[in-house]
Parts: sequence; C-alpha cells; structure tokens
Amino acid sequence: MEFGVIVQGYAPAFKAEGNPRHEHDVLMADVERVKAADQCGFKYAWATEHHFLEEYSHLSANGEFLAFCGAQTSRLHLGSAIFNPLAQVNHPVKVAERVTMMDHLTQGRFEFGTGRGAGSHEILGFIPGMNDLNGTKAIWEETIGEFPKMFLQEEYEGFEGKYWSLPPRKIFPKPLGAGHPAMWYAAGNPASYEMAARKGLGVLGFSVGKLADLDPVIKAYKKAIVNAEPIGAFVNDNVLCVTGVFVHEDARKAREKALRSRLSYMTSNAFRYHDSFPHPAGVPVWPDLIPDYDLDGIEALIESGGLICGTPDEVAQQCKRWESAGLDQLAFSLGMASLEEDKETLRLLGEHVVPQLDTDPVHRTTRFRRQAS
Repeated sequence: MEFGVIVQGYAPAFKAEGNPRHEHDVLMADVERVKAADQCGFKYAWATEHHFLEEYSHLSANGEFLAFCGAQTSRLHLGSAIFNPLAQVNHPVKVAERVTMMDHLTQGRFEFGTGRGAGSHEILGFIPGMNDLNGTKAIWEETIGEFPKMFLQEEYEGFEGKYWSLPPRKIFPKPLGAGHPAMWYAAGNPASYEMAARKGLGVLGFSVGKLADLDPVIKAYKKAIVNAEPIGAFVNDNVLCVTGVFVHEDARKAREKALRSRLSYMTSNAFRYHDSFPHPAGVPVWPDLIPDYDLDGIEALIESGGLICGTPDEVAQQCKRWESAGLDQLAFSLGMASLEEDKETLRLLGEHVVPQLDTDPVHRTTRFRRQAS
C-alpha cells in the first residue's frame, strides 16, 4: 500500500481570530506540508479544487498551487483532487492543457484526478439553470473520454457535443514521453466505483469514512477492473481513501492532538456544503455543529478505522488494516492540526510506518504508465 497526503486550504474561523493574514498563512502552511511529505518518503500529494466554500476550503486554484509545490519537491507525485472538467466550470481543452503542462513542469510527476463536484452551492454557482447535481453526470460522461484524444492525437479530431464543442485543433503541449498522466475519478457509491473501473480510471474514494465503507466499493471496483476497456493509454488500477492522522511517541498526546484539531468542526463543514453525500440522521444542520469529540469518541473513531491515531506502532497496525482490506493508497488529510504538529506526524510516519508497508521504490502509477510505451 502506498501513502499520500491531501490538503485543501482549510481555514476554520476559530483559528483566524486576531490574525488578518490567516488565509495566506493557511495556504503557505499547506505548501510546507507538501514539502514535508516529500522529505518524509511519501509518494503522493493531492490538492483539492473548491469554490465558494468559506472555511472548508480556500484552495480554489490547485493547478497553480501544485505547480508551486512541484518546483520545491523532487519525488512526490502531485495530483489534482480534482480538476473539475465540466465545461461550465473549466473548459475541457484548457484542462487538458493544464494537465500536460503540469506533466512537463513536474518531470512526469502529475496525477490527473477529475470529478463532478460534491455540492450544489459550489457547482450550481457555475450552472445556475441546473436544478440539482444529477445533471452534471451527463456533462462529465460526455467529456472524460475526450482527454486521452486531446493528449495523444497529433491534431485533436474535434468534438461536437451537447454541452461543449471544439473544431479540430492541435493542442499543446503534448505529454512528456509515452502515455499521459494517470487518470482518476472522485467516486461516491459502489456504482461509481464500478463505472470508473470499466473506464480504467483510478478512484479517489473521498466518501469512504471508515473500514466498513470500503469493503463493498473495493469489491465492485476490483471485480470490474479486470475487464476494463480503458479510455486512456493504460489502466490505472488504483483505489485511494482519505483519513485523518495524528501521531506522537506518547499515545495520550497523539489523542490530545486529535482533540485539539476539532475534527467534528471539519465534518460539520463537509455536511454544510457536500449535499451529494448522505446526511446521517441526527447530524445537525449548519450553523448548528456536531459536538466536539471527547477521548471516548476518538477511541471509537480509531476502532472503526475512521481515524489513524496513536504511537507509530499503533498507527502501523491501523494502517495494516486498510492494506489487508485491499486498499492501494491511503492519503492523510492534513491541515486540522498545526503545521508543526503535522510535520511531527509526517516525520514519525516516514520513519516508522511508511517503510513497513510501502517497500516498492517505484510509484504504482509510474509502472502503469510504462505499459503505454
């Protein structure tokens, strides 16, 4: 199992008091987190694209962010989580150009994640005439198969669709070397995992909150991937899940880190904006907040696999549960703790956990891309 980190420009109001540079500090701290992950032996760093989501995510221009990080890292693969390819949000040709430009600027270290967006507040801001997010599925389906053609055809054959069109044009730059960056899809339910597998796409499993959630979706994915008809130059057989992480050499201090982070405030913001995710019964509606966890609540999260937390030895065992469940990449969500606490966590993971579970020096997606040569 490989390891990554994900940042999103999380800017909670309770951390902003008295600091007029709060937003700037958040974004620059996320750069430092990515740099630390590179130094600590992680293989991937992902950055979100969100719009209009106060507090929850101020990272709206992730291409620029990742390019800046790419100039300051050497080994990390840098991934869009996501580039939104809906024509009303980002014109598909301009997305393709950004992907291949990033491929060059990072020396082949870019990962191309796409998706339809997770909330109506965000996406319907760009498509005001649409009543709900169901309509975005057709736009994404119409678009996703065009990217490999834009990447690989000497002159793109052009496209005339319902939602966007382009006459034949030469699109530059072309990818660096054989194939193109690995393609991923941010999926939710089992049907989405199976659909992504049939297309040969890796899955960004942002909706998997605990180990029990993984079993049905990874079974659906792995069953379908063997018969994939890839839309791209190769099959990216990959499932990624995201979880929080807090590590300290003292078990209690690790849990106190988690308590200080106010995990439930992040969750409250997720339900505030992501109305495409199921809203569990009993969860308050914003601006009412999910109550902060106590130590018993943190222990329950650890037990369910909904949080990685503890000493390096404890955390290694928790990560092995995800590996045993068949996960290909575990990405740790950073930014809820302070920068120094996150850097300490990354150091301990890099020294004691990552080497135990990821013994392959080559990135999984690099191996797949080489098949296109």
